[in-house]
Amino acid sequence: MAKAMKKAKKAPKSAAKSSKKVKIDPITMDVIENALKNARFEMDATLFRTSVSPSIREQHDEFPIIADPEGRMLVGQFGSWLGDLYKHFPDPIDDGDVIFTNDPYMCGGTISHLNDWLIQMPIHYKGRLVGWTSMFGHQNDTGGPVPSSLPTDATTIFGEALRIPPFKLYEGGILNDVALNIILANVRQPEMNRADLMALVAACRTGAQRIRDLCRRFGTDTYLAGTQALMQRTYNAMKSLISQVIPEEPQDFEDYVDDDGRGFGPYKVKVTIWRKGDKAYFDYTGTDPQSEGPINYYLNEHLLKMFIGVYLIMTHDPWILFNDGFYPLVDIHIPEGTLLKPHHPAALSCRTHLLGRQFDILGGALCKKAPQFLTGAGWGSSPHMIYSGYDADGKWFNAFEIGFGGIPARPFADGMDGHAMWPLFTNQPAELMETYYPMRVEAYTSVIDSGGAGYHRGGNGLLKVYHFLAEGEVSIHDDRWLTYQWGVNGGSKAMRGKKWLKKVDGSIEYVASKCDHVKVFPGDELFYQTWGAGGYGDPLTRETARVQKDVRFRLVSPEKARDEYGVVLDAKFVVDEEATKKLRADIASKRGPAKPFDMGPPLAEILKNCKAETGLEPPKPPVFKQIVKMPIYKSKPSMSKLVLKKRVA
Repeated sequence: MAKAMKKAKKAPKSAAKSSKKVKIDPITMDVIENALKNARFEMDATLFRTSVSPSIREQHDEFPIIADPEGRMLVGQFGSWLGDLYKHFPDPIDDGDVIFTNDPYMCGGTISHLNDWLIQMPIHYKGRLVGWTSMFGHQNDTGGPVPSSLPTDATTIFGEALRIPPFKLYEGGILNDVALNIILANVRQPEMNRADLMALVAACRTGAQRIRDLCRRFGTDTYLAGTQALMQRTYNAMKSLISQVIPEEPQDFEDYVDDDGRGFGPYKVKVTIWRKGDKAYFDYTGTDPQSEGPINYYLNEHLLKMFIGVYLIMTHDPWILFNDGFYPLVDIHIPEGTLLKPHHPAALSCRTHLLGRQFDILGGALCKKAPQFLTGAGWGSSPHMIYSGYDADGKWFNAFEIGFGGIPARPFADGMDGHAMWPLFTNQPAELMETYYPMRVEAYTSVIDSGGAGYHRGGNGLLKVYHFLAEGEVSIHDDRWLTYQWGVNGGSKAMRGKKWLKKVDGSIEYVASKCDHVKVFPGDELFYQTWGAGGYGDPLTRETARVQKDVRFRLVSPEKARDEYGVVLDAKFVVDEEATKKLRADIASKRGPAKPFDMGPPLAEILKNCKAETGLEPPKPPVFKQIVKMPIYKSKPSMSKLVLKKRVA
């Protein structure tokens, strides 16, 4: 087992390394591929049916993988993380062991904040290591100074929540009750956390059983050879794809996170890409230094390769199986001490916005030389609304919800309205929130005109109105209240998000995009408006019938139809074709050629007009201080193992 673990820690030299030469026919390869896909979704199903928290059970905020013996992902959502965790784990891992952690700094950024509880499990068949299953899920609360454990003003990770270093939750199949009880004593809803944790373990065991079934059906050597053949196939396909779509001439792109939760911002993220031979290079030089606030995102390089692969595959060739096979083709450089590789112990609890912004800047850089594949900026975040307090029976409650927004217009279609950033996320039904928490959901609707205009319209954001029935506190995590979601190829920018409280006395109070401890009382209402996405293509070329349909469905107002699409409608929404033709010609002559990117006004102008347009003070310019890197505590080998070793000697 120790030898197997040693191999698992080393990065593979080839995308198709196998212990024995076994010839795999195409039918066997397809059966193994689809069995792996099904096992991965069965892991999800097991988790959803056994978890308790709404964030996992309802919203599906979880990410599974099935990996080969060396820890490389075969199927899953979030890329491989096994090798990075072993750097901080001193003991050998044997059959029946289950590893548990939530600390980003002790697993190389595999998980990116303390709310993500990560389980890893080896798979053995007839005494041989044949793979791994792993899954992490977002916990509603994991201790710390604020409910839901996502403080918006933290300055170090020590002030965010409970940190759990990698340890054996199960050793040889035996649960470590002592360690688990210590953990659960530090969270606000221990029964919920325990149920979710055991659900993660059950899901990993389900996946492990399916891999053993495959080994039993085909033989271990055939199964392993099939997995390596799948990795090699992805390697070959991505090698061809990278050569076709990534230019040799360097292309750069930059965007912003609006503020850090402590009144400073915006913060810049920049990437430069190019290709040399078959290899693609992604360099984040030019990204701002790390923030004192919690918006830093400790970005695991394997995870970034996953982002890159997902974008390339989904944009250019969706039939490619996504796995780790192509990783040797991508080289990543992220400067240390920056927003994307902060020095320990930088705060990380608001990292969602930088995470989501990756897809915007990668798309902008990758498609500058291929505008036919461009999409605008979209729903690059997973904003949170948190409401906690005591209900009429004196029972503590903690409502946590991830908001949805606009998906950018695509080269072939409109963007989706009110969708999650992660495609497999689902919303929390209003009925559920009203049943379990002292609130009513008064509205849940698309925000008219919030998507950018274009030949293909950007997706609209959502407005959700929460009517509170008990005294409590609200926390908000959001972004894009200041900068704009850009449109492309003539498409226009989208509407920004905003939040405001309507007090029971009728007064209005605008709420910052990142805040904690906002007091609410029975009868108060929170208006939570998310942002739309950029449009694609010249809106003056959009068919009038499509604009008319948007107006009838209250996705676009008659005023925007006239001013940005040049479509004239009467009181019954009937198109005046002659007036439309004349208006479009007039708008085109005044506007000039369509712009490749509509980023909105210059940043200086945005900051100048901030208070008048948003009701909030503009953020102060960031002050970047010299950050001293604090050593990360490394777990020591198990004392029981050391004592046993000494006695044997």
